[in-house]
Amino acid sequence: MRANQPDLFETLTDEFATAGVSPWERKIVAAERQTAVATTKAHGRIEARTLTRSTALRDYVDWPEMVQAFRLVRERTLRGHTTTEVAYGITSMPPELADATASRHLTRRHWGIENRVFYVRDATLGEDHSRVRTGAAPMILSTLRNATLNLLHGKGVANIAAALRRHAAHPLEALAPIRPDG
Repeated sequence: MRANQPDLFETLTDEFATAGVSPWERKIVAAERQTAVATTKAHGRIEARTLTRSTALRDYVDWPEMVQAFRLVRERTLRGHTTTEVAYGITSMPPELADATASRHLTRRHWGIENRVFYVRDATLGEDHSRVRTGAAPMILSTLRNATLNLLHGKGVANIAAALRRHAAHPLEALAPIRPDG
């Protein structure tokens, strides 16, 4: 979650802040928290992901379906330079189904979807730069973008941008998957 919900964002950052909290209060807070850590090394970088989840905000009135809140800290080290990113989120999944380890896996899968689908729609298909904002047109264009991606993935295309460039130069190839004889 980004700060697009300022009140919820403030509540979550307060929930996971430990500065100024007495050791006694920290024990009470820790009873409602669980943490999972994973470190991976790939592509020349080391990445540590620490997810801490809490049920303390379960009855937060503005989000009645929320059962857990979490803070995910991603620390990446590449060529001796370390960056840290903190993300917050909420979920309706109960702790029995999504403990800290399962939540960490689920957030990782979510970002996999974000990177495979939404990033391609934004960066390659230019969805964020579209000036179409009214009526049914935004939904229609989004549906066409999704159909394009599904057709290309169905053909086993790994590089969407390269395929789009190829199809721009060879439009009949682009139509092959939807032609009756194609």
